[in-house]
Amino acid sequence: MDERRTVIGNDHLLRQAHVDADVFALRADYRALLIVAEGIEPGPSDTESEQLLTEAEALAREALKRGPVEELPHVAAWRDAYRAFGAKPQRTRNSLEALTRRAETGLPRVNRLTDIYNAISVLHQIPLGGEDADRYVGAPQLLRASGDERFDTVAGGELTEEHPDAGEVVWADDAGVTCRRWNWRQGRRTQLTRETTSALFILDVLAPVDDDALARASEQLLAHLTRLGPSVRTAQRLIAAD
Repeated sequence: MDERRTVIGNDHLLRQAHVDADVFALRADYRALLIVAEGIEPGPSDTESEQLLTEAEALAREALKRGPVEELPHVAAWRDAYRAFGAKPQRTRNSLEALTRRAETGLPRVNRLTDIYNAISVLHQIPLGGEDADRYVGAPQLLRASGDERFDTVAGGELTEEHPDAGEVVWADDAGVTCRRWNWRQGRRTQLTRETTSALFILDVLAPVDDDALARASEQLLAHLTRLGPSVRTAQRLIAAD
């Protein structure tokens, strides 16, 4: 299923985005909602992003009173998805689990753009990645890696290059991997910066989250993105197995 609206400058990222059949073979219930926002005016954390983060922290604390983070429905589903391609979820936590764990003691305050998408991820319990759309080389692809792909990251405080494991699920563009292990670690090349004015957001969803819940998350994200400048334009596309 494809859904798209509002043609904008980076619309090719949505039109040409692709999820390989090998990924759907692992999880037929997987859906990827891609959102591009352009015309963003960069800025530091503000009152509204602070309020959103505070709400996310409160929700996480309440959820974790009822049981450990690994038993939260969507976190548990992503742990199963990681095991399906050979990753150990207790060692490499999906972004939702990592953020929810941090939320219990306090989410980071980075800038209003990053703060917004981190808060939305925790509030709606959906892994949500944010990338600088202008730094993409070609369109995003979700695939099972050969192991030869390049991934730029930081290790021991130094910039370095790694390669994914063969069979690992990765987001990539024509220049290399942009996010390893589906939604574990994002690369440096396409990361959001203080100068980002055009962003790509990827919401990764499995069966515990239905389409209505995904729509609510995207609507709240879009509402906050559109306040980041008078000329903000957005477009989105949903990719699913059917």
